[in-house]
Amino acid sequence: MEKGLNEYILRKFGMEHVDIRSYSPLALAYIGDGIYDLVIRSMIVGKGNTHANQLHRQTSQLVKAQTQSDMIEILKPQLTEKEMAVYKRGRNAKSPTMAKNASMSDYRRATGFEALMGYLYLENQMERMMELIKIGLIGIGKEP
Repeated sequence: MEKGLNEYILRKFGMEHVDIRSYSPLALAYIGDGIYDLVIRSMIVGKGNTHANQLHRQTSQLVKAQTQSDMIEILKPQLTEKEMAVYKRGRNAKSPTMAKNASMSDYRRATGFEALMGYLYLENQMERMMELIKIGLIGIGKEP
């Protein structure tokens, strides 16, 4: 099996692979937030060169908790049993922080969404992650 970006990074820094089952749902959400942000930034920049503040505004609209919450509601029927379990673990995790501009329910659903993205990334399921992101974006009317 081809190694993913995570494996490449760990290998380059002389670090060992960690069993994904040992990660807390908030750790999955943490890495998921970063990888989802990178996907969205890549997509926005891929649309063409523009001012940095415009890039930031466009990206912010797609990475905010409310948007992620809307996306996961669209994606739920598409999720496998395992993916749904990961989402629910993330959604139900008790986070010490909350987004400033999101409701508690949106924030929790967004945390579940991010946990799912983190899980897919760490499992090297990039194709599945991209498929879900694309379905979600189309579903909320933000077609890539």
